Amino acid sequence: MKKAGILNSDISRVLSYLGHTDTICIGDCGLPIPDCTERIDLALCFGEPTFMRTLSVVAGDMKVEKIVLAEEIKTQNPKVLKEIEELFAGQNVETEFVSHTELKEQTKDCKAVIRTGETTPYANIILQAGCIFA
Repeated sequence: MKKAGILNSDISRVLSYLGHTDTICIGDCGLPIPDCTERIDLALCFGEPTFMRTLSVVAGDMKVEKIVLAEEIKTQNPKVLKEIEELFAGQNVETEFVSHTELKEQTKDCKAVIRTGETTPYANIILQAGCIFA
């Protein structure tokens, strides 16, 4: 049995398979997930688990070199945007903003989408894997 780290076997598996520049997405409970992309559904009820708690745990176990956010988060969910910025502060992580439509399109290329119970608007992020030995 694992002593530490992510206990969810699907998330742990996906993270261990990631190579440099591969992507995963963490989304709110309303984000549509393409049929071609693996769904890891953590949603228990509205609000649980939260987007930020899930992001914090995943980011703690993954080398992230870039994040992609919806442009709309700036005006529609500045609180979560601030929490994301604080989480990645000082980590040399590139941030890209795209339209929400484009973010949803990019989920087709993600290795998986992790669905949370989050109900605040535009609480979605794509994480691009960095290289741990460069």
